[in-house]
Amino acid sequence: MAAKKRKNTSKAIKPSKENNASNQAAMKKKQDKAIQRQQLDQQIEKGKHFVPTPLLLTILACSGFLVVLSYRDMFGTGKVIFGEPDTAMLQYTLSTQWFDDSNGWKSSAGGFSAVHKISTDANDMGGFFIRKMAGAAGLGYHLQKLMPVLFQKNDVHWGQRHYVPVMASSIIGNLCLAGYYLTSMEDFKSTGADVMGFRVAAVLLVEALVMMIYLLLNLTKKVTLIPRALPGGKRPRSIVSKILARTLCLVTGIMTLIAARDFFFPGMELPFPPADDIYLEWTGAFIHSPPPNSVEEEEHGLEAALHVGDKFVARLMALYILIVSVQKFISGFVVRVGVDNGGEKKSKMFWQSQAIFDGLILFTIRVFASPALTASLDFRWHAMALGYETFLLGIYGYM
Repeated sequence: MAAKKRKNTSKAIKPSKENNASNQAAMKKKQDKAIQRQQLDQQIEKGKHFVPTPLLLTILACSGFLVVLSYRDMFGTGKVIFGEPDTAMLQYTLSTQWFDDSNGWKSSAGGFSAVHKISTDANDMGGFFIRKMAGAAGLGYHLQKLMPVLFQKNDVHWGQRHYVPVMASSIIGNLCLAGYYLTSMEDFKSTGADVMGFRVAAVLLVEALVMMIYLLLNLTKKVTLIPRALPGGKRPRSIVSKILARTLCLVTGIMTLIAARDFFFPGMELPFPPADDIYLEWTGAFIHSPPPNSVEEEEHGLEAALHVGDKFVARLMALYILIVSVQKFISGFVVRVGVDNGGEKKSKMFWQSQAIFDGLILFTIRVFASPALTASLDFRWHAMALGYETFLLGIYGYM
């Protein structure tokens, strides 16, 4: 009987120890939240937490306008939403051929339902793919500017320079895009698209100017970084995540090479990606940018000038991908943990929107997998590699 009682008491003691451990963990969690809330209140009192209101309104107006344009290009290719200047731009880029609203709500209206399973010269699914990709890449890039300021986290403070990497890279990206639009102004005048092109460039420049002013003001103010406990095995100069950095180096590195070719040397065939010549032919690169002294130049050299709009969209897509790729490398290799352990907060601002960017690109590739396969272009490896990167960005960005 005594032995039986001792067994029962030992069984009763174990749950009590487990309960004590769980209670201590809960108490520690509450204390951490209380400390975080106190720090947040202190930052708000000092005016160092929130993004400055003029900057917030500028990004909301400028990037909001550009998000609407990119969303239209992705989900309603060819739809006119900003009057005659928008019509002229769509005619310049030859994007209206896939828009049809003659059947009312049953119409495809330039959406993904307009994608055919079989690619032919008549339906030009390769050109349709480029326009969808340009819209998806643009949407992902402009969301990179909007999301951090609209959905600000409690532990992300403007006064602690947590926004510096995002703002600095966005300024450079806007300047590159504005420069591309301004250098294409002469070609825009052929269809009257120069008005819309100038509006887009002006919006990008105004947003970049305002971001630059507030970024300089932020950098000129003295900031005292409070040393905090760092994650295990990390130092202030360590990168935030080695796993994600390696993944970005592999997947985004290949994307960067291909996008750089599409922007700087359109129509040039690369030796290492499989079926690169088929990709160039399917997307129309051999038509608007035939390589010099090639069979394609003999066939399409005279008509290349008629497809300058196709070339503009293809290079715009490549430029968007290049800018976001640079932002990925900044989040993976440039941003460091820091003495205040603020590197993770800075990188997460990138990773959360970059997961959406990769998701949009992956979705577009998946939808066009069938017509691409009819042109002997297999997207399975592209989808698997991009899917793995999207998964990791989502895990590290939102967990």
